[in-house]
Amino acid sequence: MNVEEISAIVVDCAFHLHVDLGPGLLESVYEAVLARILAERGLRVERQKAVVFEYQGIRFDDGLRVDLLVNDCLIIELKSVEALKPLHSKQLLTYLRLLQMPLGLLINFGAPTFKEGCKRLVNNHQNFASSRLRAREKTGGARSREDREAGGLS
Repeated sequence: MNVEEISAIVVDCAFHLHVDLGPGLLESVYEAVLARILAERGLRVERQKAVVFEYQGIRFDDGLRVDLLVNDCLIIELKSVEALKPLHSKQLLTYLRLLQMPLGLLINFGAPTFKEGCKRLVNNHQNFASSRLRAREKTGGARSREDREAGGLS
């Protein structure tokens, strides 16, 4: 099953969950119920998956967690707030980049309608790397001119 098929199943399940339970519950309740429903549909679901990343040669494996990781290819970030904010999308995009995943769903069960509360976000980074890393890949590891002029990392 590919990520698009998995995404369609998740959206269908989340839609019905939103209709059946409605807004107003804690995020953790929606997370537990959605994880169970998805598992019953035959998907592998990990809850509160740690986002492990490396920065300046130091490994960080605590502090960042995705709500649900489905079949090792789809990140689901859940919210139960009145309205989504740009920060919520940025959070999911960062998780997608750090975990090198292609697709994520931001689902807000606090929205009046499911359509208002569901966003599909695609990781558009080439090879899922940051622009600085892509520049280094193209130059064989050498710093780009922009990095040198800006005093960027080597």
